[in-house]
Amino acid sequence: MRRIFCLLAAAFSLSACAHTRNGLEVEYLTPYGPPKNPFSPAVRVGNLLFLAGQIGTDTSGKVVAGGIQAEARQALNNISDVLHKTGSSMDNVVKCTVFMADMKEWPAMNEIYATYFRRHLPARSAFGATGLALNARVEIECIAAVG
Repeated sequence: MRRIFCLLAAAFSLSACAHTRNGLEVEYLTPYGPPKNPFSPAVRVGNLLFLAGQIGTDTSGKVVAGGIQAEARQALNNISDVLHKTGSSMDNVVKCTVFMADMKEWPAMNEIYATYFRRHLPARSAFGATGLALNARVEIECIAAVG
């Protein structure tokens, strides 16, 4: 019995947590298992998916080498992976927010960014930041449609 309880507890901790607010189902998605940091990688509200910001980290959790273009590419690959694992895709992205450590790198970041949105260009905002997590050059968050 204890083993069954442990298995059920483990399965529950890996699944999404859903609540209803104002008639909308809100689902906190954890496609990589329990979060290591105090935020969810994605939250589904109705048919919208809100992604946490992504920086250009590899599977080891380190920022990739190579500057703004390598980091932008990796950040967008990370976004694509979260979207895929939570039922959406880059084609369904409707809004992005880009945070940059140096706005002078905007043209170089845009060269990479544009290659990820070939069908539709999402609405976008951008901000210069005085510092990003792990001393990253760029962080990108997005909202996507589901379904």
